[in-house]
Amino acid sequence: MPEPTEATPADLHAEQLATQLTAVVSRLIRRLRTTSSESLLTPTQRSVLARLESEGPATTAALARAEYVRPQSMRLTLGALESQGLVERAPDPADGRKSVMSMTEAGLTTLAAVRAAKHNWLAEAIAVELDGAERRTVSEAADLLDRLVGK
Repeated sequence: MPEPTEATPADLHAEQLATQLTAVVSRLIRRLRTTSSESLLTPTQRSVLARLESEGPATTAALARAEYVRPQSMRLTLGALESQGLVERAPDPADGRKSVMSMTEAGLTTLAAVRAAKHNWLAEAIAVELDGAERRTVSEAADLLDRLVGK
């Protein structure tokens, strides 16, 4: 068994910073999710709409794999989105026994509204809560975070 090595102050600082950053990012994500709650979309529904927008039409099974949920759960999510007119079902051109789900115009509009609500809340919070120097610091931090996640 290797002997434990003594942590350096830089290592401890990185560990503390990682813990703090994880907590802050988690709270920011939760806050952004609640900002657009008037849209009546669950986080899973928003995620599925965003995936359909970025990746195009997909089967229930493919969406379930991509979202790490069971196909039965994805069928429920898609059913709710379909009943709201946000997605539509069509036969799979490659296999007529399957259905392919795609976004409707209403789905695109709803997703854009959800994103706008999040963006507007964050922009307003930055404008109200942070002065110019703090905004520059947040901008620099965003650049560093972007680098950490590999763009």
